Amino acid sequence: MNSSAVSYQRHRFPPEIISHAVWLYYRFCLSYRDIEEMLAQRGITVSYQAIRYWCRKFGLTFARAIRRRQSNVSTPWYVEEVFLKIGGKLHYLFRAVDQDGQVLDILLQSRRHKRAALKFFRKLLKTQGYAPLLFRAARVFLPVIGR
Repeated sequence: MNSSAVSYQRHRFPPEIISHAVWLYYRFCLSYRDIEEMLAQRGITVSYQAIRYWCRKFGLTFARAIRRRQSNVSTPWYVEEVFLKIGGKLHYLFRAVDQDGQVLDILLQSRRHKRAALKFFRKLLKTQGYAPLLFRAARVFLPVIGR
């Protein structure tokens, strides 16, 4: 993590420990107490409340950086449009998935129109921070829920 963009002044622990704890929380979805135990195994005594405070303070910056760093620019994105019936009404689900099967963004709407699709793609490009080299449509692996 780039520690120069974030100010670590007035914190008891060095930036490396703080950034490692926040990275563990957002990258692996661990609980604060799990991270506390992991750091204790390395000889670092820190409370789960301090980790919670760090995640609240630095979390958004780290989460954005991790999300942007996860996907490779050369990997294609797969875009899928699915028709769903929810409460007897037809809805349209747009999904963008990268090559590894990670869902990048989802849009569910009751109407199907061009403006919504363009807004979906603009938002996707803005949140990811880069454009893929290749878009592919409707070739997505859908995991089966309930197995």
